[in-house]
Amino acid sequence: MRFLGNIEAKTDVKGRAFLPAIFRKVLQASGEEMLVLRRDVFQQCLVLYPGSVWNARLDALKAKLKLWKPAHQQMLRQYVSEAETLSLDGNGRFLISRRLLKAADIEQDIQFIGMDDTIEIWAPKHLQETLKTEDEFGHDFEEIMEEID
Repeated sequence: MRFLGNIEAKTDVKGRAFLPAIFRKVLQASGEEMLVLRRDVFQQCLVLYPGSVWNARLDALKAKLKLWKPAHQQMLRQYVSEAETLSLDGNGRFLISRRLLKAADIEQDIQFIGMDDTIEIWAPKHLQETLKTEDEFGHDFEEIMEEID
């Protein structure tokens, strides 16, 4: 399952958004029905996880934690409690809670970014702040690829 692309959209007054058709097709082809939405750990955006991806990431996190350590238990609690399950309605819409809209500083305009096995949802102003210039991107890309060889 691979999500690719950068798609501009809007939320309605209730906080609903249409999941872009190209992403819905990927979900349907994979047989995914459950979705999980959570604020990103590092950036001011939301991450939409297909259920199987969420479960795999949660299992990976739990494998690193010692749940009898209070700090580890708190880490799991905070990670899971900030997530929300959702599903698409018959029109391909889903509801973004007010809490998550506020956390990502989303007003009405949004951008969906395909991030391989997840989909990020950004307020356009915050996405632009995080992107590199073409020259910076090319330089950093070259450095990373040289490290791999």
